[in-house]
Amino acid sequence: MSETQSALQFPCHFPIKALGITSTELDIRVVQIIRRHAPDIQEGAVTSKPSRNGKYTSVTVTILATSKQQLDAIYQDLSEAPEVIMAL
Repeated sequence: MSETQSALQFPCHFPIKALGITSTELDIRVVQIIRRHAPDIQEGAVTSKPSRNGKYTSVTVTILATSKQQLDAIYQDLSEAPEVIMAL
């Protein structure tokens, strides 16, 4: 498979997960970043889960991904956000 090909077939539902230190703003910030590239986030598409000790929270947003470039841009922006420790 060449670099321009993808194992994914677009459009497809794709979960994006971001991990950060627990705060009231983490969910909001992650959704704001993703919404720049995928404005049609559906109701119920956002879930969050605290770590066992509560220090960290993972936020998962399932979007209708339209291209690899869209996903790359989302991950780039999430990686640059100071609130986000890791994006998966």
